Amino acid sequence: MSAAAFAGDPRFGAVIALLGQYFDGLHHSDTQRLRAVFHPQAIYATASDGVLLHRTMEEYFPVVDQRPSPASRNEERADRILAIEFAGPVTGFARVACAIGPKRFTDLLTLVFLDGRWQIIAKIFHSEPVDAPSVG
Repeated sequence: MSAAAFAGDPRFGAVIALLGQYFDGLHHSDTQRLRAVFHPQAIYATASDGVLLHRTMEEYFPVVDQRPSPASRNEERADRILAIEFAGPVTGFARVACAIGPKRFTDLLTLVFLDGRWQIIAKIFHSEPVDAPSVG
C-alpha cells in the first residue's frame, strides 16, 4: 500500500493508537491498559516451547499483574510495528515485535472493529531468547 493510501485510511491511525496502548500496557505490566485493547473474549496462545499454551484474558491478566514490569526494571523498549493489514472494514491484522526481560516476542494480533473501536481478538505469538538469532 502506498504512503498516500496509508495516510488517507483512518483505520491505520486507529490501529497504530491501539498498538501504542498495547505496547504501553506490556511495558508497564498494566492490565487496565491491556483490558482497553483486548476484547473480553480474546485468546492468547503460543506453541514456542513445543506445547500449546492457551489462555483466556481472565487467565492472562493475572500473569501480567504478577510480573515485575519492564519499566520497573528500566528495560529499553524494543516495540515495533512490522505490518498492519485489513481483510475488510471490521477485520484486521498486526504483526508486532517487542522484548520483555530475556525474551524477544513476535506477536500476531488479529483485530476486530466492534462497539466503535478496534480490539485485539487473538494474540498468537512466538518467543525466543533475546540473544538468539532472529527468525522472523
